[in-house]
Amino acid sequence: MKHSEIRNITVLGAGSMGHQIGMLCALGGYNTTIQDINEEALKGAREKLEDIMTKWVKKGKITEENVQAAMSRLHFTTSLEEAAVRADFIIEAIVEKLDAKRDVFQKIDEYASPDVILATNSSTIVNSLLASVTNRKDKVVNMHFFFPPLVMDCVEVVMSEETSEETARVTMELCERINRTGVLLRKEISGFVANRILGALQKEAMNLYEEGIADFEDIDLICRKALKHPIGPFELMDLSGIDVGYYVMQQRYSETGNPEDKPPKFIEEKVKAGTLGRKTGRGFYDYTKKQVKN
Repeated sequence: MKHSEIRNITVLGAGSMGHQIGMLCALGGYNTTIQDINEEALKGAREKLEDIMTKWVKKGKITEENVQAAMSRLHFTTSLEEAAVRADFIIEAIVEKLDAKRDVFQKIDEYASPDVILATNSSTIVNSLLASVTNRKDKVVNMHFFFPPLVMDCVEVVMSEETSEETARVTMELCERINRTGVLLRKEISGFVANRILGALQKEAMNLYEEGIADFEDIDLICRKALKHPIGPFELMDLSGIDVGYYVMQQRYSETGNPEDKPPKFIEEKVKAGTLGRKTGRGFYDYTKKQVKN
């Protein structure tokens, strides 16, 4: 598979990452299919993208003509088989759970043409754990976008020992085509680079909060004011989704068995309560009113 042969991209999952990755691909000139098993999720994805693009036009970031051209290249379906069959390149962006991803990879390996590259947007799970259920281990790669994909420039492209050079090259060229900076990592490690560094900071922030050293609001305030971070670690968890971080910590704990990697009780409580951050209106902060200190 050559990059020049890629015409149709499929993105699996219409959630906070998937729908924006799909929009990036459509803006890059690709016919793009966003697949999700939930019809309402697909409807919501289209509405969110239309809203974002409307704001971009008003700000002069893009022309109305370019938006309409990109939107005409976007397609939505609940059929995994239909989405996989029509694809020249597939990007998986479903829930951060290993079993769910392995199940999807096994299915799309059967549906997709043998030369199609299967990329996972996983922020933690190494691609070899997914490639093992396919018959194309050389064509599986991590393509880790950052949230929100329409804003964040970097993409971590991660090879396993079996990922081919051709697969890596095509994926890096795809990053360039959709106007994103791809960084190639030739060795697998859970969490890759950015999230290992970020995870260390978040872990310490959660420890300080759990031990009663400081309130989460003050920890965020110190990180913004003293460290010049754009947002604090608890604000970032709310932005990304507390459930996403919870699943990442669970996966890391299942791999290491280290009690320090286990999600804190207060994170588990928020997930069970459904207070997952901005997307639910409440997380560490209440987004129905302004509470974040400046």
